[in-house]
Amino acid sequence: MSRFLKKSNPGSSHEKKVLFNAATLACLLILIDQVSKIAVEHYISRGQRIPVISGFFNLTFITNKGAAWGIMHGYGWLLLAIAIVVIIASFFFMRWLTEGWNERYYALLIIISGVIGNSIDRVWRGEVVDFLDFYALDWHWPAFNIADSAICIGVGLYFLSVFLRPLKETPQMNTTPKDRIIT
Repeated sequence: MSRFLKKSNPGSSHEKKVLFNAATLACLLILIDQVSKIAVEHYISRGQRIPVISGFFNLTFITNKGAAWGIMHGYGWLLLAIAIVVIIASFFFMRWLTEGWNERYYALLIIISGVIGNSIDRVWRGEVVDFLDFYALDWHWPAFNIADSAICIGVGLYFLSVFLRPLKETPQMNTTPKDRIIT
């Protein structure tokens, strides 16, 4: 665990190992996401709810042609284009975004796994399959899937790291406020 919370030097064998492990996890998450969606399509009818924990959690089968909570409904190809840009930018700016912190490599690749999982749905199915339905009384959280969970967990991990890690030092940070005033 302690190696997980350390920094990797750019190009080091440790950074390569962290990237390999994070990419392996991302591939596993994509596989779990897609297999779970195939199982839902095969075993659950559209709109059906199967109680798992009464009063709290159902398995269901609904689809979404938009993004989270149905926003941008019907703009699947635009969402796919945005996903492609996000994936490319994430890889291009990976070192800058992670600042070498190992947990940020994992966070970014977990996010990317979720983006890829939902993008596969948009290409293959024309819509995203959602099946996890949590609720309390009559209040239902919008149904979601493993890819959505990966995106949320990855974003949470990334922001937790950003908030708990020291700020990256810049030359300007080493000056006093008086030194920064232009006269």
